[in-house]
Amino acid sequence: MAKPKRDTLVDELTGSAIAGWAITVVQLNSVVAARLGVTDTDVQCLHVLGNHGPATPGALAGRVNLTTGSASRMIDRLVAADCVRRVPDPDDRRRVLIEPTQEGLRRVSEAYAGLVADTRADLAGFDEAELDAVLRFVRAAEHSTADQVERLRAAGGED
Repeated sequence: MAKPKRDTLVDELTGSAIAGWAITVVQLNSVVAARLGVTDTDVQCLHVLGNHGPATPGALAGRVNLTTGSASRMIDRLVAADCVRRVPDPDDRRRVLIEPTQEGLRRVSEAYAGLVADTRADLAGFDEAELDAVLRFVRAAEHSTADQVERLRAAGGED
C-alpha cells in the first residue's frame, strides 16, 4: 500500500527539505559574516538586535547561545566593525544596552538584499492563503525549534 501523499510530503519536508534549507542558510550567514569581517555568531547577534531592538549583553548572550565572556568579545568585535554601539540603559543608567548602528543595519541589509529579492520572487506564485500557511508554518517551526533548544540546554546542563 502506497503512503498517502500528505505523509510523503511531510517526510520530505522533515527529512531533507528543511535540513537542506537550514544548512544553506548557515552557509549564507557564514559568507555574510566573512564579508562583514565578523563571525557567524556576530551575524546572529545583528539579526537579534535588528528584529528585537537593543538588549543587555546578558540578554544577547542568551539569544545567541554564548557565555557572557564570549558575548563580551562578540560585542567588542561588532563595535570595532561599526555594527553596534554601547549606550546607557535609559531605565537604569548603571546598565548598558547594545544597539545596532545605522551602518551595521545598512551593511546587513545590503548583504541579504539578494536573498530578500529572490525570496520575494519565490513567493510571487503563492496566493494569500498559501502565504498565510507558509508564514504559520515558519512561525510554528521557529517556536518548536526554540523549545527544542531549551530542552536540550536543560538536559545537557548548558547555561
